[in-house]
Formats: sequence, C-alpha cells, structure tokens
Amino acid sequence: MKNYDVIIAGSGIAGLYCAINLASDLKVLVVSKKELTLCNTALAQGGIAGVYNSENDSPKIHKEDTFVAGGFENDPISTEILVNEAEKDIGKIIELGVEFDRNADGSYHRTLEGGHGRHRIYHHKDATGFEILTKLIAYVKTLKNVDILENGLISDVKKTKTGFSFEIIKNEEISVYNSHYAVMCTGGIGRVYQYTTNSAIATGDGIAFAYNMGAKIKNLSYIQFHPTAFNDRNSRECFLISEAVRGEGAYLKNCHKERFMHNYDKRLELAPRDVVSHSIIFESQKTNSTDFYLDISHKDSEFIKNRFPMIYKNLLDAGFDMTKDLIPIFPCHHYLMGGIDVNTLGKTTVDKLYACGECSHTGVHGNNRLASNSLLEGLVFSRRAALEINRVIDRNDNTFESYDFGNNDGTEEVPVGTKTEIRKIMQNAYFVMPNVKEIPSGLKKVSEIKEMLEKGNFIKNQNYVETKSLATVAYIVLSEANRIVSENAEIVTKNEY
Repeated sequence: MKNYDVIIAGSGIAGLYCAINLASDLKVLVVSKKELTLCNTALAQGGIAGVYNSENDSPKIHKEDTFVAGGFENDPISTEILVNEAEKDIGKIIELGVEFDRNADGSYHRTLEGGHGRHRIYHHKDATGFEILTKLIAYVKTLKNVDILENGLISDVKKTKTGFSFEIIKNEEISVYNSHYAVMCTGGIGRVYQYTTNSAIATGDGIAFAYNMGAKIKNLSYIQFHPTAFNDRNSRECFLISEAVRGEGAYLKNCHKERFMHNYDKRLELAPRDVVSHSIIFESQKTNSTDFYLDISHKDSEFIKNRFPMIYKNLLDAGFDMTKDLIPIFPCHHYLMGGIDVNTLGKTTVDKLYACGECSHTGVHGNNRLASNSLLEGLVFSRRAALEINRVIDRNDNTFESYDFGNNDGTEEVPVGTKTEIRKIMQNAYFVMPNVKEIPSGLKKVSEIKEMLEKGNFIKNQNYVETKSLATVAYIVLSEANRIVSENAEIVTKNEY
C-alpha cells in the first residue's frame, strides 16, 4: 500500500497543481510536512502575474519586464514559456474555482507592482495565495488516484534501482514509501535567516535531499530580500507588506520621514525589489538608522481597507492604522531564485527526479524575481513536469525496490542553539549586500556544523532533519558566494561583489 507511481514532496501551489495534472491512472502521493495550508503559497499576498485576456498587454512586454528585473540573467527559453503559457494556467485555476477581484463592470481588476510596465497582477484582495491554495486543495481531495499525507516529515530520500524511497516520520513512527518518480515541491529556504517572510516549514529540505542524491544545484546564492517587511523587531517570521501597496501609491520614507527613492532610481517606489532593498541599505548607511517607513495614508481610507483587508487587520492588531500611520518596514529574506536545476519540463540531473516551484531553478527569475511571477512559475512548470511524467512513465512496471534506512537508533539531540548559530552566520555574511569579509569564516563554521550533523549519532526527528537541511543549504549558498568573490577579487568592493 506504500508504493506509488509518483510521490510529490510538498503541498503548495506547485505540488498540488502537479498532482492535478498527473494522469488519473497513476497512483500519486502528496506529502505535506505540516497541515496543507502551512506553506509559502498561503502567504502570497500580491497576486499572480500574467497576460490573460489583456488588450493593452502582451507576453512580449511581460518577458521584457521579467528580464529587466532579473538583470538579464534570465533563461530566455524558460521565460518565453512562462509568459506565453500564463493564459492557459490562469484560465485553468479560474475553472477550478479561484476567484480574482473584479471591477464594477465585471472585468478582472489588474493591479500594478514594482518592475511591471502594465497592470497585469490578478489578485484576490491581498490574500491571493491562500485563495488559490484552498481551491486547489479542495479539488485535489476529489481525485481518487491521489492520496494526501498531512503532517508527514520526510526525513530522507534515496535513489533506488526502480525509483525512490522516502523515509517519512508521522506521529513519531517511521515508514518507508516507494515510488517510480519523485517531484520535489518543497519551497524555499527562508528559515536559514534570522528574519524571513517565509513559513515555519521553509527549511530547504527538498534542496538538501536532491543535493545529497547528486542533483545539480544552481544559483542558490541568488536570494531575494523583500524591501517592505513589517519591522516589529521581535518576530522571526516577518509579516509582509505587499508589493501591491506601493503599486497603489505608497511612499517609502527614511528616519526623517522623507522620501528618498529619487536619489537612487528614476522608477522611485516602483523599482524592482533588489533595487529598493539596496536603496534602503544605502540610505540606512547614509542616515545611520534602520528606521524606515511605508506611507499610504494619503490615499482614501475606505479604498485602503477594501484593497488590503488582511494587511490592514494585521497592522491594526500590531498597533498601526495604515490609513493614518507610517508603517515600520525593513528588508528581510523573502525568496529564492536558484535551486535544484531543471530543464523546461522540470527534470533534474537525477533520473526520474523532478522539481517545481521555489525549490527549483528554471532560470525564469534571473538574479531577481519580478513581483508575482512566483505563483505563475509554480503553475506553468509543475503542469509541464506532470505532463512529461504522464508521457514517459512505464505503466506496466509494478516492481518497487525499498531502501533500508535502518533503525532510528540515535541517542543524541542536536545541540541547543545550532539553528540560531546557522541563522546568525547567514545574517552576518549574506544579507542584501554580501559581506565579503564574513563569507569565508561563515563558510568554515557552517561546514563544521554540517559535518557534525552528518557524522553524529543524533535522534532522527524534526529538529535534526531541519537543522541538517539548513546547514546544507547554508553551505551551498556560502560556497557559491565564496567562489564568486574569489573569481572577482579585483572588483570586490567593501560591502558587495
């Protein structure tokens, strides 16, 4: 009963949409680390970018905006696919019940975000990700060929002669599940930082598993820091103030309550995320202050409440009325542009292993993701991966080899503070503008932690699995960053390369 044609690790937009597009004659398992709604998709506020029944827009313009935001490091073929197939998948999720906001005349309301030259962001108030996720969950639950395993911690994945074996812990019991094909849809690496907009499960597990199986990992040091995370200075999980707030006219202000973006970029508040984050750091150094604000109080209060009900409520709960008050903000970790390297069909360099969503590297984001392209990427490339698996899988193969993971006979707990130490290293060495002086020493410390976790006699539990994943992704990021710094030693400045 624990043998499947396909096992999908992760239940965000990529994992669920992949399951929906897999053939109905395939036996599929979707593994969710916690409850189905705890994932980065659920936290996506702004919307999904795409050209869908748009008269004054085109895939060509969308592609140009994506390239500008990504520093022209985007993969041209993958990006072409992304923008041209957007209409197909946005239309499909609407068929599945996803509701986007409409204008008074019934047409879809499209908003604007930083880096976009057209109003092309489809949204559901300011909770678009949650709207999409819940409708996909409801549909997947109707599929007779798909099983869902909630609260299933994947503790290890091994390649076998017939496919893959997954070691999964649920209710402190360890089970082994086998499959012919595997799809990693495990999201990002946000918890490797002290402050992030990511959910608690974003520890890079899928990337670590793929890396350990020999998959190529590409551009893991391409990390996006969102410029406008709510800065309460207390919570590790920072509440995101959506890009769309600036799209609707909000101003960025420094510690003197003065606008400053005109000193850094002609696009002002609507510059791409990396530009705005860098500008805030430069302004912080200039003013010797980390006090920054977002101000939309000059807009109509009823418009603000109706357009951003979730943000309005969350800020009000924190003591700020966004219709009247300045909102404290500061950059924090938000998104990963790199990951498990895949082709345009989601295939990794490991046979029968696929990857989709934030944990994958399709190349569509270049070195900086254009706002709201992430949900679109999760849809387009998970569908393409599913269709490719439908095409190539041997439906007559009923043989499954099960890997012997051994017993969970460890006796030690991971030393208290290990995760905190990893996060501190990353925050010091690689935040917004890499600190070239800290990268080599940070890499040395992370390497030691990684080796300790791999060779120690630790109890296999959630803390161990996640700490090991964090150490692995931190090691990959800093190794890559250290190589880049070494190769460009002659042009490295004090704070960045």
